[in-house]
Amino acid sequence: MGSAVITARAAATFEPVGRSVATARAFVRDTLQGWGYNDVVDDAVVLTSELVTNAVIHAGTAADVLCLRTEDGVRVEVADHYPEREVPLQSSGLDFGSPDRENGRGLLLCAALAARWGVEYTPTRKHVWFQLDLPERPVGIRSAGPLLPTALLPVTDQRVRVAVVQIDHSGSIAAWNDDAAFLFGHAADQVAGKQLTDFVAWPHTPGTSTGIADALQLSRWEGSYGIRCADGRVTPVYASHLRVRDTDGEPSTVCLLVRDYERAVLQSPVRAPVSDSSSENRATDPFEVFIGSPAPDDLDGLLQRTVERARDMLDADAAFLLLATDDETELEVRATTGLPSARQRFARVPVEAGTGRYGSARMPAVHEDLTAVPGAVPLLTDTGMRSVVTVPLKVEGRLTGSLGIAAEAPGRYSNEEALRLQFAADRIALAVESARLGELERLRRGSLSFLVEASDLLAGTLDRDQTLALMAQMTVPTLATWCAVYTIADQSSDPYLSYVLHEDEDLIDGLKALLSKIAPPDPVPTPGARIWAAPSEAGHRAALSTSTRSLDHDAPLSMSTATRTILATAEAVGGETVVLPLVARNRVIGMLTLGKPSDDHFRQEILELAEDLSRRAALALDNARLYSERMAISQSLQRSLLPPGLPDIENVEIEVIYRAAGEGNEVGGDFYDVFPIHDGAYGFAIGDVCGTGPEAAAVTGLARHALRLLAREGFPGPAVLERLNAAILDEGARSRFLTLLYGELWPQEDGSALLKVVCAGHPLPLRLRQDGTVEPAAEPQPLLGVLDDLELYEQEVTLDPGDVLLCVTDGVTERREGTRMLGDDGLANVLSTCTGLTAGAVAARILRAVERFAAEPASDDMAILAMRVPEPPRI
Repeated sequence: MGSAVITARAAATFEPVGRSVATARAFVRDTLQGWGYNDVVDDAVVLTSELVTNAVIHAGTAADVLCLRTEDGVRVEVADHYPEREVPLQSSGLDFGSPDRENGRGLLLCAALAARWGVEYTPTRKHVWFQLDLPERPVGIRSAGPLLPTALLPVTDQRVRVAVVQIDHSGSIAAWNDDAAFLFGHAADQVAGKQLTDFVAWPHTPGTSTGIADALQLSRWEGSYGIRCADGRVTPVYASHLRVRDTDGEPSTVCLLVRDYERAVLQSPVRAPVSDSSSENRATDPFEVFIGSPAPDDLDGLLQRTVERARDMLDADAAFLLLATDDETELEVRATTGLPSARQRFARVPVEAGTGRYGSARMPAVHEDLTAVPGAVPLLTDTGMRSVVTVPLKVEGRLTGSLGIAAEAPGRYSNEEALRLQFAADRIALAVESARLGELERLRRGSLSFLVEASDLLAGTLDRDQTLALMAQMTVPTLATWCAVYTIADQSSDPYLSYVLHEDEDLIDGLKALLSKIAPPDPVPTPGARIWAAPSEAGHRAALSTSTRSLDHDAPLSMSTATRTILATAEAVGGETVVLPLVARNRVIGMLTLGKPSDDHFRQEILELAEDLSRRAALALDNARLYSERMAISQSLQRSLLPPGLPDIENVEIEVIYRAAGEGNEVGGDFYDVFPIHDGAYGFAIGDVCGTGPEAAAVTGLARHALRLLAREGFPGPAVLERLNAAILDEGARSRFLTLLYGELWPQEDGSALLKVVCAGHPLPLRLRQDGTVEPAAEPQPLLGVLDDLELYEQEVTLDPGDVLLCVTDGVTERREGTRMLGDDGLANVLSTCTGLTAGAVAARILRAVERFAAEPASDDMAILAMRVPEPPRI
């Protein structure tokens, strides 16, 4: 101890039984709290627990614990009575050995937490001692717990188990004490060297975004997660992490794990490097005195550090901090410590809860016993807390938040504690508000980027189903855990469940089934999000019914897949669910439903972002609807311009291939037709209207219907085309010139076919003979829609058995690849290779040749009409 003056001492001996470890912890805690050394209580209890465990469990002897108080700190000595042990050689350096050895974990923690420590050996005893120094502060008791009747002391299951786990810099388990083995069923040698993440069942503390790997890298972390036990169960734990470094600078993380309803906290005073004389004279920052240095640079870290320091400062069991909303009418829970869980994060309470100072967050308040005023502090309902002190956080007279501490015993706090807490709140209010504004600015920038990206994605599609999918994928998991989109076809239709998405794909089917069984939300056009309780209530009923049915049938412990799905779905919809209307062009066209899992709530910033997204999504969805309706109308009209089908002509094969250019077009400027005129006579036509699109399609309809009408009136081919020419010119400014090949066909008794054709400005038809020769089957004549007076004539062509007549539009002959064009000669060369092929095979070969000629998609309409007179069967 050197020259330090011992001002008090306390000693006790503990028998070599398991319960002695908990008794020793209580002895040290009570002793140090009675001395007013609450700053070092937690570290002392952790170290004592490990050293006493080594003595009574590993060495199997009684443990002597001696606490010595000095003006600067406390020294704790733990001795056992095991004489036979190996004394380490000083020259070999310290070797902590295996985590299972008695000199392993305790010495690791001593090196991490204590200011000084050592080991002393005698022939009959081993002393392990550690020194914990107090930070500079006025002499006196800092805090002390009141004397409580035994009936009011916290209840534990048997003895309190504190699992101590040491994690090295790589995330591997370096130490695993007996309590960890008891709680989780894994022996130390089974987990040593393995990653802690292999045993952690996340999700972590609800409402936070820190993963376990990230949490192990933080200098200090406190929260909840689950540990997978050896038998497959998941044990919820409350964890306290402290990141330390040894004398060689090697970092590691010490983790205290207890059952989720218990608390064990690691604390270690900041050991600042020795400063020069100039720094010693520097004025002390009141903020750093309270919050510690260095201060966290993020809002969540600052708030968590604040509640932890507030709890420690007034020896509280719990602490909480709330931030005011922009309108200062509500307070939002942003950080808690010591409460059963963090499920209250982002929950909201009113600023003015009632009359008088006890009902307003704008004034300090002391509640000696919450049972006398139920609901006075909504956040603490059903938490077991009795005494509460709350103080406001104010910046320039404006309420920015509220800080509170609570204890399980009544009557713990008075106005004196309220003044101390208010002093601390005043020190950190400006820093908290600055960090909050910084977070809001980052959120706004992130929201703007999110909305810009969402607008780009939604504007990039006019497909209704793709728009629905994009809406869901942009909200999950960025804004919500799950979402559902309801659509309304028209004012007389009920909302229809169109799309469901959950961040866990395995839950989508169960969620969809649950939502399908409940009535959809009312299509209210009022802007903003509104709470929808139906999914949560339906999930609760389904889970209760399933559990009751399982008990009635004496179900085995292992649940069926259906039961697990129902329970998982109920958990998924157990939190807050909100509905946002999808309003476009002053009409509700659907609803966007967002949901959270059990006991989780939406932040106001998220709801405002979701509302902005819903407005953009509604317009995109309505645009997709209008586009789909117009496309359906257009395609219906276009289909009416196509021939109903090809007639069966005796002894003549006919095949047509038609391709309209442009997205969504079924009919363009090219057209074809084959139709019966009278008994034994058939008309055929293939044409090309100048241009593409609706205007060309209108002339297409005129030409096709006029040809049928005039031909069936008995007019010959030239007269039919001359009258069609007049009809086109009558259209005036809307008229389009037209190239047209029109013909009439008569099958002959000898197996041939007689054709009379008129080629009005159209690519000439090609005749393929059996010997492979290809020749034009007509002469060119003037096109239609240009001249008033046309003098056209028809030409006769006889197709012998095996001959083919090929008619195409200029989309075939003018197919281009750079400066090359297929042309009439290229088409003739392809046709010459089609000898012996059926009409369908000829048309297919021509199409393949056109498509292969160029890599780019066709930019012009194409029509291919092939007629073939088959050869008589050979006998």
